[in-house]
Amino acid sequence: MDVNIRPGDTLWYYSQLFKVPLNLIIDSNPTVNPNSLTSSEIIKVPGFVTQEYTIKPGDTLWKIAGIRNISVDSLLLLNQTLNLNNLEVGQQVTVPKRVVLQSVKGKKEYDYGDLEMDLKSLTNIFPFVNLSTIGKSVLGNNIYALKIGKGTKKIQMNASFHANEWITTPILMTFINEFLLSLTNNAAIRNVQTMPLYQSVSLTIVPMVNPDGVNLVLNGPLEANKTEVLEINNGSTDFTGWKANIRGIDLNNQYPANWEIEKERKEPKSPAPRDYPGDTPLSEPEAIVMADLATREKFDRMLALHTQGKEFYWGYEGLEPPESLQLANEFNRVSGYEAIQYVDSHAGYKDWFIQEFRKPGFTIELGKGINPLPLSQFDEIYKDVTGIFLATMYM
Repeated sequence: MDVNIRPGDTLWYYSQLFKVPLNLIIDSNPTVNPNSLTSSEIIKVPGFVTQEYTIKPGDTLWKIAGIRNISVDSLLLLNQTLNLNNLEVGQQVTVPKRVVLQSVKGKKEYDYGDLEMDLKSLTNIFPFVNLSTIGKSVLGNNIYALKIGKGTKKIQMNASFHANEWITTPILMTFINEFLLSLTNNAAIRNVQTMPLYQSVSLTIVPMVNPDGVNLVLNGPLEANKTEVLEINNGSTDFTGWKANIRGIDLNNQYPANWEIEKERKEPKSPAPRDYPGDTPLSEPEAIVMADLATREKFDRMLALHTQGKEFYWGYEGLEPPESLQLANEFNRVSGYEAIQYVDSHAGYKDWFIQEFRKPGFTIELGKGINPLPLSQFDEIYKDVTGIFLATMYM
């Protein structure tokens, strides 16, 4: 919500007026000097939107404010060009509305368009969130990253490396929405106060690593590449088994962590709906983007969300630090998911992350069944993994 500063106003006053933490207001206005505000400067207040209200007979400022549990001065602030001491029936006034409900509606077939719509909504309501494009997919779709928090502990979470595991994206986006609401409403998640997490953690979210593949599974091929995609899929128009990017390369088999072993033993020797690791490691733009992000940011921890199995993998070649075991035990406790240290697998993003940085990295296999998992599992999955998300930041 945007407000025009009046002479004498301060960000601290807006924090008191709207009952929003001062640091979130400051972080929502990075170009503003909080100690030297300019009259008529526009300030973003997180956690609020505005609505238009039509004056009815008998309305007064105090009545309007009382019904909405807001202050009279908030109405004066948002309607500086109107004479609110002489309200007229039919007159339009702007009123602030605190956002308390999620805008992300994740329990649906969630494609790239849904992601873009929700990212726009979240960054509008919570302007202390930084949204950036860290790269492009094969088809030129944006690979987005959200950054939340100012802390020194740097954590990355990502989803939808695999196309038919798209449910991981709305699960992660739903948690982010809940986390942001908890911050602006001074609320807890599972009895965990989240402002200390915001202050101690810098959280980077890549909600959809493989947007082309997700759209293919959910919406079918584009006319421009239909022939090529159908050929890779053996002529079938059923793409529910498709894990790869749009070129038939499995993005989670693309990393230089014993990639040669996977290249040799994987059955597909050419582009396929799943498992083909490509002709060389890091040949695909989506894989390169994720490697560059980790190299640039040097995260302390990383979660890669996949499906399925109700389990998670937390080691690689004995290179994982002792801290990984402590986190694995806590993840198991809060989710019930089985902790598996080693599997006979290489070339994954988690494998490479542990190898390169010697930091805790995890592949979390959400839910159980056949991919794509049905939306009937959404609530159970979300309940199970919320504790993992919180533990990753808290411990």
